[in-house]
Formats: sequence, C-alpha cells, structure tokens
Amino acid sequence: SSYEHKLNFKKSKEACLSYIQDAMLQKQWKRAAEFLTFYVESLEKDYSREPVGPSEIIWRIGTEILCHHSHSSIKEFNCFMEQMKTLGVKRYLKVCLEHVFHLLCNGQIDEAYQNLSLAESWRFGEQTAIQNKEMKLIQAYRGLLDYYSWSKQKNILLEHGVDAFADLSVEQEMHSCFRKAAVNLKEIIKIPGVWDLFVKCYVDLLEFYGDHNEARQVLNEYAYNSRFPANPNAHVYLYQFLKRQGESKKSLISALKILHDIVPSHELMIDFNTMLQKSKKRKKRRLGLEVIFAVLDYAGWKENVKAWSCLARQVKQIVISEKHLDWIKEEWKSRKDWWPAFHFSRYLAKRNWQENKSLSYEKALVAGILLGKDCKYFKYVSHQGCKAQVKRFRMLKKFVNRHNPVHLRVSG
Repeated sequence: SSYEHKLNFKKSKEACLSYIQDAMLQKQWKRAAEFLTFYVESLEKDYSREPVGPSEIIWRIGTEILCHHSHSSIKEFNCFMEQMKTLGVKRYLKVCLEHVFHLLCNGQIDEAYQNLSLAESWRFGEQTAIQNKEMKLIQAYRGLLDYYSWSKQKNILLEHGVDAFADLSVEQEMHSCFRKAAVNLKEIIKIPGVWDLFVKCYVDLLEFYGDHNEARQVLNEYAYNSRFPANPNAHVYLYQFLKRQGESKKSLISALKILHDIVPSHELMIDFNTMLQKSKKRKKRRLGLEVIFAVLDYAGWKENVKAWSCLARQVKQIVISEKHLDWIKEEWKSRKDWWPAFHFSRYLAKRNWQENKSLSYEKALVAGILLGKDCKYFKYVSHQGCKAQVKRFRMLKKFVNRHNPVHLRVSG
C-alpha cells in the first residue's frame, strides 16, 4: 500500500543517514561519500515536509565529507557549493558564507571577496528581509577583507616612507579600502553580539587616522553596553587602548577590575596586581592581594614565577609591617583545606627545586608564612637551598623562623 511504501522509504532513509553518520564518526570519508550518493539518489522520490529538509542535510554532510576526503579538491568543493546555493533559497546566504570561509582557509582571498560581492547583490523577494542578519554578516566579512587590503597598502606605504606617500594612486587606493571597510565594520558592531575581530580592525582604522574619540566610544560601547553578551575580550581591548593612549592608572584599574570579575585567571591579572600594590590606597592594596590569590587558584598558574613573586612580595611586606595580617587570614581561610595539597606537597617541592629554583624560592616563602616552618614544602626547599650554600635560601629560612608566630595568627 501507499502507507507501507512511505513507511519503508522513511526507514531506509533513516538507515542510510545512520550509516553516513557512523562512517563520518570513524573518519571513513570514502564510505560516507558512497552512502551520501545513495541518499541523494533516493531523495528523488521523497516528498516529506520535515523541519530540516534534505537539501540542508546534503549541504552539511557533503561539506564535512569534502573537507576531509583525501581525493577532494578545491575545484570540486567550489562546484558542490554552487549546486548547494541553488538547492535552497532560505539557506543561500549561509551557504555563501561557508563557501567564503573555505576559500579563505585555502588562501583564495580574491575569490572569497568576489563571492561576498555576489552574495551582497543577491535579492529574492521577502527572503531578502528575512535573511537580514546573514546579509549583515556578508557585508561585515567583505569589510574585513577591505581592511586586509587597506592594511597591506598601509604597510607598503610605511615601509617605503615619504616616497611611497608621494605616489597618489597608492594612497588613494588605501583610502578607498579604508572607507569601504569602515562603513561595513561600523554597521556589524552595532548589532549586539561577539564581534572581537571586527571591533579590533575598526579600532585600528580609527586610530591610524587619529580618530581616538570614536575609537574610545566604540570600545566603551562594546564593553559596557548591557545589550551585548559578557565578553572578557571587550575589556581587554579597552584596557589596551587606554594604555596606548597613556590614560591614568585609575582608568586602567577600572577596566581591569571588571575583567577580574569575569575572568579572575586572565593573564592581565599580573599587571592588575602590580598596579594595585603600588597604590597608596589601602583598599586597592587589599584588592591586589585578593587578585593574586585568586590567580593562583587555577592550575594554569601553578608554576608561574611572576605570580608567586607577586604574592610573596606582598605577603612579605605585610608580615614585616605587621599591619593587615587580617587580609592574609581572610584569603587563607577559604584555601587552607586545599592549597597545601594543591601547591605545597613534598612531591612538588622536589620537582620545583629540580626544574626552577626561582619558583621554589618564591613558593617556599609563601608556604613558610601560611603553613609555618614545619611545612613540608618549606622544609625541603630551605634545606636544599642551605645545602647548596645559596645565600638567599639561608636568609629565607631565617625570615620564616623569625616570623613563625605569624603562621599561628593567620591560620586562626
């Protein structure tokens, strides 16, 4: 019957897709391509109206196979993409974008630009309005390639100095690329989203032509506008811009404070801690201690000499002055149950001593203050240092022994 025929067809189609998936998961690209061929041939009799139509399945699977198949060529990929563009009007711009990405990955920048220009001129009734976001992306990536051309021209001019700037045609070409890039990049970054690369390129254009106010406004909007998703890079770009402009420490600290709240393990936290430690305000120095303790909560920082040096320096200053021991106590309270095993085991003491004596010195100072002179890490490192007759390790041992009561006050 007609019902049984449709049911059997549906089962065989699902089975074929399952075989394709299995082959792709096992990276058997030739086998996957053969099953996809069968699948395409069988679809000639398929009149179903499923949410994800056959053309999208063919596009996504076919693209993946062609990207990995050993006998695939860029010519075949281009041919396949052109066919996919004609299969589904609703996905036309998405297919165009994917095609462009593939061309860019293969270094075919001129071909990618040409495809973007063709896609930008595409019109198809109501679909044009529906696919407005995709069209914005098409324009944005064209702007990105215009920026690339501008950057190349700029480097040529800078490399050849005054003589190159005397060549009016080169300078005009450069300014033409600037105008085209600026228009499209400015449009895309108005839409709430993560536009890191586009923002960086647009700010670079503005800075080169001395429009620092516009660059500042763009970066502030990107970092602080609540309609945009929380994005650590937005605050990094703002901080780097402010630093280039020679802004006040207050402005730099303000930018990094938000970055600290979002990503306490960010590499810029060392700069943040250094600025805070130099501050005359007690509140900022207190924050500096919190920042460096937070950084060392993460495994990626475990063997970072700079981080341990920052912590050791501040902890030592507090111990010598005997002021603000409550700061250390507060930070240590939530860490005393897990930091000893995480940072200060005998095994780590041996390894750090063998691999990096500067690291072991900084860690031993912190360990001695936080855990006392009987701490395994401190005992091992100080013993090895004294045995090797290294003066600073003898001084380290004396310092920790002299201030051992601090450990009792900090540990509570």
